[in-house]
Amino acid sequence: MTESEFLDITDTIFRRIEEAIDDAGVDADYLRNGNVLEIEFDDGDKIVVNRHTANLELWIAAKSGGYHFGWRDGQWVASRDGKEFFSTLADAVRAAADDADLELDF
Repeated sequence: MTESEFLDITDTIFRRIEEAIDDAGVDADYLRNGNVLEIEFDDGDKIVVNRHTANLELWIAAKSGGYHFGWRDGQWVASRDGKEFFSTLADAVRAAADDADLELDF
């Protein structure tokens, strides 16, 4: 994947994240600054999604930890534990929103 393709794909991912969280009815604010998407919840909890262009990776920082994801076999996979990006993000959003049953459609 080229850097330009990566930027296009991750722009789309950032929009998908915002739309899915809004569609789920979660009250959150977004701050998007270049390579970073911050999701802030009413209680001040934050999740940061970052794209690291040099390594063509997506990163998530949340209370549960920090994760680096690379593109492998058609999905974004964590280097540490092999978990999928959207699954990890959904778990982090559910924890921050304090709603274990929250349905998210990324």
